[in-house]
Amino acid sequence: MSTINRSIFATNRRRLLQSAIMAGGMAAAFPAWADSIVELTLPGGPDRRNLTTDFPEKKSMILQRSRPPLLETPFEVFDQGVFTPNDQFFVRWHWAVIPQQIDVAAFRVAVRGHVDKMLSLSMADILAMPRVELAAVNQCSGNSRGLFQPRVAGGQWENGAMGNARWTGVTLRDVLDRAGVKAGAAAVRFNGLDQPVVDGAPDFMKSLDIDHARDGEVMLAFQMNGEQLPVLNGFPLRLIVPGWYSTYWVKMLNDIEVLDAPDQNYWMATAYRIPDTPYANVKPGETGFKTVPINRMLPRSFVTNVQNHATVKAGATVPIRGIAFGGDCGVSRVEVSVDDGRSWQSTALGSDVGKYSFRQWSSQITTPQSGNMTLQVRCTNTRGEVQPAEPNWNSAGFMRNAIERTQLAVA
Repeated sequence: MSTINRSIFATNRRRLLQSAIMAGGMAAAFPAWADSIVELTLPGGPDRRNLTTDFPEKKSMILQRSRPPLLETPFEVFDQGVFTPNDQFFVRWHWAVIPQQIDVAAFRVAVRGHVDKMLSLSMADILAMPRVELAAVNQCSGNSRGLFQPRVAGGQWENGAMGNARWTGVTLRDVLDRAGVKAGAAAVRFNGLDQPVVDGAPDFMKSLDIDHARDGEVMLAFQMNGEQLPVLNGFPLRLIVPGWYSTYWVKMLNDIEVLDAPDQNYWMATAYRIPDTPYANVKPGETGFKTVPINRMLPRSFVTNVQNHATVKAGATVPIRGIAFGGDCGVSRVEVSVDDGRSWQSTALGSDVGKYSFRQWSSQITTPQSGNMTLQVRCTNTRGEVQPAEPNWNSAGFMRNAIERTQLAVA
């Protein structure tokens, strides 16, 4: 396994960041060795995947792909609390050419384009700015893609391509104000240090409308959960776009460009587009519908302490708990059903640590004397949006947020 050597980057005698220098090519050195196997419940397979600990700064992760790294959080981790540990936070990269070295002292973030003055900000410059902190869920657009029926192409994630962290950094608005945004600005485009594998492939870049970029919540984060960002989660700087899918959360951010027209780069104009329909839902084979760039997340909820196809005792009172999030707003209520959705009972909600965060819920159910039962859970967000009973479908496998069903055997 590659090793990580670190040199301290300190200001005012406080350890603020460290440089991560990979001994050898990062992407090429990531092994695909497995420590053990995890059983999955994907309707189209695979039924099993490897668990690995052979990636820098990561404990046991479900190995989706080694190059570029796609690592899924084992679902039992979400039962530990609302914040996902950094060392088991999911990983998703688009290109496999990830820098071997990041020298924090030399690292710069360019701010350029339709601005009054171009900037080249060091990490010292960033760290000297006013800090903000925000709890927010980072979820892959294709989280749960492996549950789509009919099956679609792409990474066959189960439900672990998501995580929640407390992010610390500076607001994008403050950074843009330093440069001075000119009148007529339309969008802000973001680029990171990763690069395409082959010549001519489109550099991974994402953009936000100017008003969104300047809303005071979009951040440049240098810490997650009180620690520096892991290399695979974007060290040394990552864009945080609360309430939006993680395709916008550009990692190893080093370039911010203000545009005077809507962004037409491949990753906005062609890739990561969804049907302009409720829940991005279309029928398999349907064509001719309008598409828009993927954007805000939708409410979701999960049972975390009882596994699918588990056996429970007959006639028993069973405690259940889980997590929920409202998408781009807070959680209003979480309900459970054991009678195929004919009736729903409220759950107790845990502490609210922020409208973009996971929120824990808990309840209890009484099992029948025999047979099987289906436990369902649904979230309603503060906008009044409720998870749909039936799953959506689109050819990219994006934005699943249907009510989850946990099958239980009673014995």
